Amino acid sequence: MITVVGSINLDIVATGPALPRPGETVGGARLARHPGGKGANQALAARRLGAEVQLVGAVGADDMADEALKLLQSGGVDLSQVAHVNGETTGVALIAVDATSGENLIVVCPGANHVLRPDDVADLPIEHMMGVLEVPVPVLLAAAEKATGFVSLNLAPAMTIPDQLMTMADLLSVNETEAETYGDRLMTCGALVAVSLGAEGAVLYKDGKEIARAAPPKVQVVDTVGAGDTFTAALTVALIEGKSPDDALAFAVTAGALACTRPGAQPSLPQRRDVDALALGGK
Repeated sequence: MITVVGSINLDIVATGPALPRPGETVGGARLARHPGGKGANQALAARRLGAEVQLVGAVGADDMADEALKLLQSGGVDLSQVAHVNGETTGVALIAVDATSGENLIVVCPGANHVLRPDDVADLPIEHMMGVLEVPVPVLLAAAEKATGFVSLNLAPAMTIPDQLMTMADLLSVNETEAETYGDRLMTCGALVAVSLGAEGAVLYKDGKEIARAAPPKVQVVDTVGAGDTFTAALTVALIEGKSPDDALAFAVTAGALACTRPGAQPSLPQRRDVDALALGGK
C-alpha cells in the first residue's frame, strides 16, 4: 500500500493560442475544469499503474470538493483519510495552456490543502509513502517518520525545506528548475535523485553520480499538465516493484510521455497496460 500525503485541487484550465506575457491579455481560449492537485494526481497515477493507494489530504466543505474527488473515487483510491474542512475552500489551480506546444503556466490557491497537520497521520499505519510540497512540511515529516517501506518525495514546488526531510527519503524527484534551486543538497542527502528533463527524458543519480538515463517515446503533445506527477508516481511504483534503475526510469518517462497525449491532469493519466505496451517492449 502506498500512502500519498498531498494536495487535492480543482484545475480550471484555459487553453489558448499562446501563453500571455506579463501584462498581456490573450483571447480566444477554451475553458475546462478537471480534478487535479499534485498529491491527487500522483495518487491516481499510482493506482492506474497497479498500486494500492490511499490519499491523505483535505478539501473544503464546498461544491468543488465532489468534483475534485470524482476521478479518485471512481479510480479506486482510498479516500477515507481525506478531510472535508468547514470554513476552507477546496484548492484551485488556475492553468493557462499553449494549444500549440502544450506548455503551461500555473497559479495555485491552496485552500484546504494548508490545514493538514501531523495529527492527521499520527494513528495511520503507513507502509510506502509519497509526498509533495503543496501541503505543510510538518505533516510530510510525520508521515515519512512513520513509513516502514519506501519513501518518495516530489520536491515541488521548490521551497526552503529542512535537511531532515531530504534524508528521510529513498527517492527525491525534481525538474530541472527545482534541481537548480536545491543545488548540491540533492546530491549529498543519500537518496536516489530523479531529475526530469521534459522532452529529453530524465536522469537518475545516486550520491551525485548518474546511474540511469532514459529518453521518452515520441508522442503528439497535447497538454503537459500532469506529466511530471505521472513520472514521479511511475518511478516510485517501479522501484517499489523491484525494477532496476534503468528499467524503472524507462517506465517512468514512458508514462510521463503518455500523460502528454490528452488534455487535463487526471483525465490524461495512463493505464498500466498502455505504459507496458511501450516501455521496454512491454517486458
